[in-house]
Amino acid sequence: MKFNKQMDTIFLDPHCENFQINERVNVILSPALYWVKKVQLPVKYLRDVKALLPSLFEDTLPEGVYSYSAYKSGEYFYIFAYEDKLILDTLTSKGISLAEVNSVNFAQSEFPEGDAAIKINDSKSLYQQDDLLVLVPSDWVSESRDLDLSTISLSKNSITLKQFGHIVNDKALYTIATLLILLIGIVGAEYFMTLQKIATTSALKEELFQKNGLKATMMQNRSMLKKQQEIHSTQSTLRETISTLLSLSLQKEESLSFVGVKGKRLMAEFSGMQNARAVAMKDMFKSKNMKFSSHLKNNIWHVEIEL
Repeated sequence: MKFNKQMDTIFLDPHCENFQINERVNVILSPALYWVKKVQLPVKYLRDVKALLPSLFEDTLPEGVYSYSAYKSGEYFYIFAYEDKLILDTLTSKGISLAEVNSVNFAQSEFPEGDAAIKINDSKSLYQQDDLLVLVPSDWVSESRDLDLSTISLSKNSITLKQFGHIVNDKALYTIATLLILLIGIVGAEYFMTLQKIATTSALKEELFQKNGLKATMMQNRSMLKKQQEIHSTQSTLRETISTLLSLSLQKEESLSFVGVKGKRLMAEFSGMQNARAVAMKDMFKSKNMKFSSHLKNNIWHVEIEL
């Protein structure tokens, strides 16, 4: 394996040998350290795709705490899911600390499409399959070239590893925040009770409520909680609905040409839709207990779904 001359670039795989380095390195991740999909979506900008990534991987990933990334190539998006902890643990096991890492890139974005198979070691090779770079046994490949990192010019499609991202997920963050609020309340109450410098219970109550960002009355707090629960419910329904639309089995001439959100309604348009197919789609939506309205015009089926 040859290194990049400007700054050492290494290929990180769970089964590679340990590294001896003297300065910061660029890291190219083996496909064994991430999940990747090539998708075509009815959105224009990368920022719109990133909001959909958890839903697009929802039925694919085993249990774990994942981060997500994506980049666009032509009409397609390459989307990635990876575990920060797995990558960090692999770096550590190979003798590299995060402080010694300059950049982290996926192998998918760093090797040319249509390139010959690349031999990683005696047992594994990189191979292009349906425009996705995968690891295969070297015995499966009739022709391959050795991995030469000295010729690699890294793309801008790098990621930043979250050193503590594996410790907490969204649910854990809510739990920790709740415990911190309770702890602040208890410490504040004991402090003011010990000093006995607050004349009335209402003054203590006001101070504690200000510290914890609460409203003046229990009714207001319950209203605030209800609003947050409604927002969470709407977002969950939105994710599930988008996932359903993207997983539909469309015929060759049909396509999902538009997806948008307005208020509490998800709007979608399907091009190339015949009347019989529109009726079948309605029946399928009804079977999933989806509340929607629709109409067919000029072979475009317009659908509005309540969230």
